[in-house]
Amino acid sequence: MIINRRVSAEIEGGFVLFLIGIRINRPWKFRRWLPVFSAMPKMLEELEQRPELGLLHYRLHFGLRSGMVVQYWRSFEQLNAYAAARDKAHLPAWAAFNKAVGTNGDVGIWHETYIAGPGKYESIYVNMPAFGLGAAGTLLDAKGRRSSAKDRIAQAADDSGVEKCQSDRDRQTGETT
Repeated sequence: MIINRRVSAEIEGGFVLFLIGIRINRPWKFRRWLPVFSAMPKMLEELEQRPELGLLHYRLHFGLRSGMVVQYWRSFEQLNAYAAARDKAHLPAWAAFNKAVGTNGDVGIWHETYIAGPGKYESIYVNMPAFGLGAAGTLLDAKGRRSSAKDRIAQAADDSGVEKCQSDRDRQTGETT
């Protein structure tokens, strides 16, 4: 459903943004990359069925030779626990990748992890369905103290009790924001 107004996302507490992807370096070696490529849907299905594991939301993105999953997690501890759990889909898939592909260059995999604390993010969505952090958290009208990026960060910092960041210039002059 398209939301025909300006909205901003908020989430209680901190969260983790986890980006994970695949790059097919040698497309003709499909026997090497197909098992890697097909492992992710199994993991996502498992995580959808078990919300207590900590995955809040994900979105798939595909390119010509690559794929990426943007994931929002409740905490780094939950993400790490899932990655290391012997009884979950990730660890066997990781072992299979290392055995079948390892560092031979046929297919590349990568991930990046970002930890966002309360008051350390902001967002805006216009004429969009719930998307990204907006799908993982709560959407609120972007009015008043949520009308600009600067105001949204300040609002989030105020709500969380986080001290506002000072710029280098402000620290040098002794001014505060």
